[in-house]
Amino acid sequence: MTAPGDERYEAAMRRALELAARGPLVGGNPQVGCVVLDPEGTIVSEGWHHGAGTPHAEIDALSKIDSARGLTAVVTLEPCNHTGRTGPCSEALIAAGVAKVVYAVADPGPVEGGGAERLRAAGVEVEQGVLADEATEFLLPWLTATRRRTPWVTVKWASTLDGRAAAADGSSQWITGPESRERVHEQRAASDAILVGTGTVLADDPTLTARTESGELREHQPLPVVIGERAIPGDARLWEHPRGVLESGTRDLREVMSWLFEQGVRRAYVEGGPTLASAIVTSGLADEYLIYLAPKLLGGPLLALGDIGVGTIADARELHITAVERLGEDILVTARPGSAGLRSRVSDLDKLDHRNSTAEARPPKLDHRDER
Repeated sequence: MTAPGDERYEAAMRRALELAARGPLVGGNPQVGCVVLDPEGTIVSEGWHHGAGTPHAEIDALSKIDSARGLTAVVTLEPCNHTGRTGPCSEALIAAGVAKVVYAVADPGPVEGGGAERLRAAGVEVEQGVLADEATEFLLPWLTATRRRTPWVTVKWASTLDGRAAAADGSSQWITGPESRERVHEQRAASDAILVGTGTVLADDPTLTARTESGELREHQPLPVVIGERAIPGDARLWEHPRGVLESGTRDLREVMSWLFEQGVRRAYVEGGPTLASAIVTSGLADEYLIYLAPKLLGGPLLALGDIGVGTIADARELHITAVERLGEDILVTARPGSAGLRSRVSDLDKLDHRNSTAEARPPKLDHRDER
């Protein structure tokens, strides 16, 4: 049976999650929301994190009231306990005289975590786990990236119903309709980096920008990252990208991912053609799949996905479909690795010493025209 106080905190946490969604998906920091309750459970202030370098959700909420003494702060993520661009939220809550802090999920950061312990040491009552499942799903890409120290990787491809990414002559514009292409631009804008292979750059000369339906650049542009050992041509259109372009100079995907995380990339969007997509899948690095299916048949050898190391049906990589959406005449299937795949990845991660994994990694090659 749920106690009245629990129901009150659940309602407040749902509101905090709504507020958190107003914050940016990109920029390295999590989306966090906070509400402040008076002793009767009425919301007296609200706040959310507006992006890197801006006040955290707790500070934003506290700034809107004259006094928080004796009040309760309900926040989606454990208050941080470190000084970065802003001060520790745990200390701000203590200084404000907050009597209780309720949060959904713990901060997995090796430096940022520990806020709950600090609050308890200062005499603040702390309750953890309210709507933990909902908050975990909401923050899953950031939580996964932070725990693993590599970005959340989304692999996208577009194909016909028979799995072809291009016709026999190599032509592929356009397999999907305008509604699907618009969604892709939205997804690019919601990513920190967009990954592509050198082969795709040489074959298609893409811009990899995120644009509106009218063709204007969106406010946020993902950093283009070219995976491969070959240099891209000096006249490639990627050099005109607002963020510049980064050439990895290596095919070592784990090395690149670790380095990207250190640069603040938490969401990586793979849009690099069958070779790169297949390599990502084979390496077990894909966290999410976005598969656009167009009602067309092409036949021929140019598949959307190549060899992924599966020789028999028993070794098939199982996926869990999380959403199916109609976009014009196309279908967008969203999927994640199935339970077996997730167990395998957790096992692999347990074998890694993340404290040392990035220190020995060679950073990808940077060109003088890279991100400024």
